[in-house]
Amino acid sequence: VLYTGNGSTQGITGVGFQPNFSWIRERSGGQHHVLFDSVRGVGDYLSTTSTAGDVTDADTLTSFDSDGISLGADVKVNENTVTYLAWNWRAGTAFSNDASATGVGTIDSSGSVNTDVGFSIISYAGNTTADAQIAHGLGVAPEVVIFKRRDGATDWHTYHASRADAAGTLMYLNTTSAGGDSAAFLNDVAPSSTVINLGDSAGTNGSSMIAYCFASVDGYSKFGSYTGNGSTDGTFVYTGFRPAWVMIKRTDSTGSWPITNNKALGYNPDNNELYANLTQVEAASDSLDYLSNGFKLRRNSGEDNASGGTYIYMAFAEQPFKYSNAR
Repeated sequence: VLYTGNGSTQGITGVGFQPNFSWIRERSGGQHHVLFDSVRGVGDYLSTTSTAGDVTDADTLTSFDSDGISLGADVKVNENTVTYLAWNWRAGTAFSNDASATGVGTIDSSGSVNTDVGFSIISYAGNTTADAQIAHGLGVAPEVVIFKRRDGATDWHTYHASRADAAGTLMYLNTTSAGGDSAAFLNDVAPSSTVINLGDSAGTNGSSMIAYCFASVDGYSKFGSYTGNGSTDGTFVYTGFRPAWVMIKRTDSTGSWPITNNKALGYNPDNNELYANLTQVEAASDSLDYLSNGFKLRRNSGEDNASGGTYIYMAFAEQPFKYSNAR
């Protein structure tokens, strides 16, 4: 959803459900990306443009509501006359796993999960010991996991199943790095349908952690890879649905994490662009077309369509028809 700040308090509606995860970004200025979830609690945010842990500010997101969110007056979410967007996901079902009682994993985990749409938010206290395991609650192996330490400064450790040697290839959501091999990341073991294996890195197995876990669902989400062709008649990427949100990352070279969505501006090819790792002002990028069954690249750019370049992506439909909420 798009909205304009009022410098006071306001409720943002039109989401269509009660979110458990809200990613907010100023469009007309250079504020940080700020991410909130119901597991950590309202008023606590993390930023993909920072390595910092949890920041508590009661004047940011103040509640998750039945049709959106409520905001305080902090400039990161609600400065007067400034334009913003909020990307929202629903988890919703409480999840808790006592590892010793269930025999699943080796570290207790808890959070919120929505198996219908392949999304869970998992909180756990790591032990910095290689081959530790946490339950994720999805019932299928997650294809993307984004980890962040809450009580210390670490990069945003990111797993994507479409990378070669994905379980050993570490990427950082907050940097342009192409990523590299690290056994300390996931102990070189891919996530299973029940658990995520952890290495001894503080970025995945620190003392206080949050993990956002995603698995593809037909007609709603797709996580994959493609090769660029360096042309304005660019590579077509099949998703099986019309995307509403796409994030891309180059993996054979450095590059940022461009994000487009169908609300700003929302027409082809002028889907305005932000970057998960940068604080730049939103700008028209002419980067890709959103089509009924996927997306097509429309520029020669190292960020998303260099000739021979390899890329991974995350794509979501606005809301899956199969699981739509009544209005």
